[in-house]
Amino acid sequence: MKNTIVDEKDRSAIIEAVIREYADMIYRIAYQHMGNHHDAEDILQEVSIALVTKDAPLQDREYLKRWLIRVTINKCHDLYRQKRARETEDLDDYINTPSEQQDAVMEEILQLPEKYKTVIYLYYYESFTLKEIADTLKKSINTVSSELQRARKKLKKILTEEELPYEEK
Repeated sequence: MKNTIVDEKDRSAIIEAVIREYADMIYRIAYQHMGNHHDAEDILQEVSIALVTKDAPLQDREYLKRWLIRVTINKCHDLYRQKRARETEDLDDYINTPSEQQDAVMEEILQLPEKYKTVIYLYYYESFTLKEIADTLKKSINTVSSELQRARKKLKKILTEEELPYEEK
């Protein structure tokens, strides 16, 4: 009985450390997918609950990171489907207040199609290799490479279109 208590305390300490270490990453992924802070916070909470209640791979650090990313993306998709099923509109669509945490480039990335946002984020913000992205998203390396290439082209087009008015002055 005593070993179970120690093991549970160790597990709780490990989970707390994992949440502290990866909370920012989880939040950024959720924000990137959902486009607002409230949903990103909800996703962070849902992923934290999954970490506690599911059989998370706590021993393998690299696999754990990919597991957290996959769970975060799945939770984003679940929340998106729930919102769509309820056919509600987010108040953020009507309130035009700039957020302190929004990064100009992240706003441009948000304009990309879903599959490109994820690949760009994992490659540039989380420094994943193509193989790691392919493993995480359960896609082939060639597919990930093509999506990354297309995402770069689309992002470049978005960024250069916005720069044109300033250059003409």
